[in-house]
Amino acid sequence: MILGFIGTGKIASSVITGICKSKISYKKIIISPRNKSIARNLEKKFKKIEIARNNQQLIDKSDWIFLSVTPDVGEKIIKNLRFKSKQTIISFISTMTLPKLKKLIKVKAKIYRAIPLPPISLKKGPVPICPPNKKIRSFFDKLGTSVEIKNEKLSINFWSTSGMMATFYEILRVMTDWLVKRGVKRNAAQKYITSLFLALSEDAVVNSKKDLKYLVKESQTPKGLNEQGVKELTKSGFFRSLEKTLNSIHKRLNK
Repeated sequence: MILGFIGTGKIASSVITGICKSKISYKKIIISPRNKSIARNLEKKFKKIEIARNNQQLIDKSDWIFLSVTPDVGEKIIKNLRFKSKQTIISFISTMTLPKLKKLIKVKAKIYRAIPLPPISLKKGPVPICPPNKKIRSFFDKLGTSVEIKNEKLSINFWSTSGMMATFYEILRVMTDWLVKRGVKRNAAQKYITSLFLALSEDAVVNSKKDLKYLVKESQTPKGLNEQGVKELTKSGFFRSLEKTLNSIHKRLNK
């Protein structure tokens, strides 16, 4: 199987890195020359990677094609490319729906949407897939945890929450900087904060059968530090703002 990647940004390079480190069987990975420095670095780092002369050459040679460009770029380039009906096309483009993709691609190929995130390079994290497909599920299960979604409207909910990735990192940054301002060395501060949130996330996964509200309750003691934190952030509107932002992202994806 030959895999082709149109786009070589952060997500594409993370997926390619994950594939090259996994047990996925493939003959070759062909990548577009769009970002030359990233493309060359991937070619140097891993075997069986080839940089195409252009996107059409990539499509002509590939069995599975991954679309990993911004919505604006996708709108411009996809309609001018000639796909084959026997190909499997997996789009990472967040705001481009399946009907829109089918209209641009023109041929009756097998078209899917997926939303991998950068931790896929470490073979970690969920990958929503729509519509469900056994082969694609098996593929992404070797790179993380696939989540099959039957209804594209329902999938937008998952897409919306993925838009909070940078927000998560911003929370880590603010807490790290807070420690640094109080005399903790940056390396130690960042290691502590990232390890803390990793441990909390793993604890939440282990206790995933419990409703998260119980973990919120169990981690607080009367008049304790965590109770103070939740109360003050609630009073400031932090959690309402978070939900409002998710609604805003969801609205954008529904257009």
